[in-house]
Amino acid sequence: MRTANEGTRAWVEEIMGIPMSIHLIGPEETTDAGADRAVQACFDELREIDRVFSTYRADSDISRIRRSELAIADADSRMSLVADACERAEQDTGGLFSARWRGWFDPTGYVKGWAVEAASRRHLEPLLSAATAVGINAGGDLQLFTAAGVDWRWQVGIADPHDRSQIIAVIDVVNGAVATSGTAERGHHILDPRTGRPATGVASATIVADGLTQADVWATAAVVAGPADRSWIAAAGSRTGIVVDDDRRVTRWLGTTMVDVQTTTAGAQPIGGCALVQG
Repeated sequence: MRTANEGTRAWVEEIMGIPMSIHLIGPEETTDAGADRAVQACFDELREIDRVFSTYRADSDISRIRRSELAIADADSRMSLVADACERAEQDTGGLFSARWRGWFDPTGYVKGWAVEAASRRHLEPLLSAATAVGINAGGDLQLFTAAGVDWRWQVGIADPHDRSQIIAVIDVVNGAVATSGTAERGHHILDPRTGRPATGVASATIVADGLTQADVWATAAVVAGPADRSWIAAAGSRTGIVVDDDRRVTRWLGTTMVDVQTTTAGAQPIGGCALVQG
């Protein structure tokens, strides 16, 4: 168990138009130039992915594909991988997630989670050979790692979408990912690919899974599904999660088992085994 001379370092950069922060916990000797190089490599990879997939850059591969100047097969090799993954995600979610519903290929809803998970597994996770824990926060979505045999848990606070000054839940995570989608910060920006209209009825959906790719896709799908449909939970393969509707109705589950459905965000009880505590 690593407890002596524990220190914390953090690095923050803006990538993909959002703040991304990396946090390293461990003995002082793990916060050396080696950690700096790993963190910089992670940020560099994320910038490179943004260069390829950004819909805001006229020279990106995805923008050139949209203008029919470039075929997916001729683009950066990661483009075909993402296109295939988006097709699978559309099938897995029953159409709640789609990268092609506008009539062109737009993997915006997939790329961030996938990119953050891939880059952090490649560059950050190896730091656990000496560090206690390391994690990345990408605009509120998290990929978290903890060394084996270490008494450490990441505590993740989930804000009440109806009152951002309040925490509705605290989730303990050792290794895994947490993604939240909803309308609290950006309004009704998530569109239902089945109708083309804004998804309504769900204020926030938080998904806890092994990886951020999975968590991010299903958090979006949960918002699109709306307040009347929770059938997607069985297909999501998530560890746990919490959905808060516009009318403050709260739904929580553990694996594929519904744990609790309440009519208010106040006074909910914790989910056993995953340290999700309402307050």
